Amino acid sequence: MNTNASNPDDRLVASWDANALAWTTAVREQRIPSRRAGTDAAILNACARSRAGTVLDLGCGEGWLARALADAGRRVLGIDASAALIAQARAHDVSDGRACYETISYERLIADVTSAAGPFDLIVGNFALLGDPLVPLLQALALRLAPAGQLLIQTVHPVVAVGEGAYANGWREETFQGFGVPFPSTMPWYFRTLGSWIAELNAAGLFVTAIEEPMHPDSGRPLSLLLHCEAGT
Repeated sequence: MNTNASNPDDRLVASWDANALAWTTAVREQRIPSRRAGTDAAILNACARSRAGTVLDLGCGEGWLARALADAGRRVLGIDASAALIAQARAHDVSDGRACYETISYERLIADVTSAAGPFDLIVGNFALLGDPLVPLLQALALRLAPAGQLLIQTVHPVVAVGEGAYANGWREETFQGFGVPFPSTMPWYFRTLGSWIAELNAAGLFVTAIEEPMHPDSGRPLSLLLHCEAGT
């Protein structure tokens, strides 16, 4: 991929290689407050309710979710654009072949139907859909779903993530403050309103069948937005 330092999507991809070690430490040492408070449990519980035998873990990072699903008996392919994170996932894997990991960019997923071809009973994007445009990637995912397959998307809750800014689509900057370890690079990410999420999924031929809003056990505020999606017929 030709990287452009001024392009947010290119910076987003580059940030994951730069931050691979810091991210791995933060995840494996459970230093991220929102994950401890409930987002990890939310995605695991949602996956457990699926009868999926084959799973695509999109943007798998250092592989924690793929490992958990493999431990539960699923066959999992974890993909990520960051070779550094895939190396961490492979080094930590003890699933005896139930999970495997490949360095595959979202651009390649869109352009090459033979990459991570599936079909998959379940595709999970756990805080992994951070760029723009989104519809081409969603269309590529829809093509990889098995009949009656499901797409699960957990993302930041727009009502909470908007902060003091305008409730409008646009690029934001993640500084990773409060993650317990220093991160070498900030990360651009694309904020979407709830209406935009629904519209882009529909444009890709995917439809939301359920919405969950995991809540912080103390504050009662949403920790995340969890969308259950299926392909249209």
